[in-house]
Amino acid sequence: MSKFTNSTLLVSGASGKLGRLAVEELLGRGATKVIAGTRDPSKLQDLAAKGAEIRKLDFDDASTLPSALAGVERLLIVSTDAVGRRAAQQQAIIDAAKAAGVKHIVYTSAPAARPDADAGLNPEHFWTEVAIASSGLDFTILRNHMYAENVLMDAGHVISSGQLFGLIGDRGTSYVTRADTARTAAGALLSAEGKTVEDVTGPAPVTNVERAALFAQLTGKPINVVALTPADLQKGLEAAGLPDFFAAALVAFQRDAVTGFHGAVTDVVERYSGRKPTTFADFLTANKAALIA
Repeated sequence: MSKFTNSTLLVSGASGKLGRLAVEELLGRGATKVIAGTRDPSKLQDLAAKGAEIRKLDFDDASTLPSALAGVERLLIVSTDAVGRRAAQQQAIIDAAKAAGVKHIVYTSAPAARPDADAGLNPEHFWTEVAIASSGLDFTILRNHMYAENVLMDAGHVISSGQLFGLIGDRGTSYVTRADTARTAAGALLSAEGKTVEDVTGPAPVTNVERAALFAQLTGKPINVVALTPADLQKGLEAAGLPDFFAAALVAFQRDAVTGFHGAVTDVVERYSGRKPTTFADFLTANKAALIA
C-alpha cells in the first residue's frame, strides 16, 4: 500500500485524456478517496460508478474552487490546454488549494520549462512552477516529455509524402506515452513527498532519422528526412496552413531537441508507476493501423 492511499486525492481535468487515465489508475491501485474534478460532471458518470467522487471544477469559475477543494489533501493539477491563459488559470487553483489546506500539489509541466521568449509554450509552465514553489506547499513537478501520441497527428502526411522535415542537428526526443505519464502522476499523488522537479521520459531518445526509419519499417514506404534551418521550417509550417504562433511553438520544440533538452532519460516512470516506460517502437507498432491509414 502506498503512503497516501487513504488520503483525499483530487485530479483536475478528469474528463481529459490524461486526467481520466490518472483517476482510473488511482482507483486501480486502491486509493480510497479519489475525487475527479471536471467542468462537466455529466461526462464522468462511468468513473462515479467505479468509485470516484465527481465534483464540478472550473479554473475559470472561482465559485467552483472552494467546494471542489474542500477536504482535499493532495491535488493533481493537469495543465490546461488554454494556451495564453493557463498560467492565470493555474494560479487561481494554486491560490485556492493553499486556502483550502491542500498539503501537496502534483503538476504536469513540460521539459526545460523556462521564461525565455524563444521557449515556445514553456513560459506558461515555468510561471506555474514558480507559483507552486512560491505557495509554500510541498510539490512534485512532473515535466512530461513529448507525448508519443502527438507523432500520430502528422504521421499520415509524413508517410504519404515520403518526407519528414526537421531541424539540422536533431539530438532526439524521449517520447513518452500518455498512459505512462498518467500512471506516473497517479503514483506521485500516492507516494511523493517534499519538493521535487522531475523529468518524465520514455526509455531512450529517438532522432528524426530513427523515427523515419521506424515509419518506413512499419509501412513499407521510404521516408526521407529533410533537415532545415529554423526559419525555413517555420516558413514551411506556415505554408502548410498552421497559424504562425503554433508553427513558432513547434519550431521552438525542435530547437530544444537540437539543444538536447528533449533527449533526457530518467527512471521516473518506473519509480512512480511500477513499470518500465513503453518504447517508441512498441508504441508505433501498437498504432500501426493509424500509420497505414
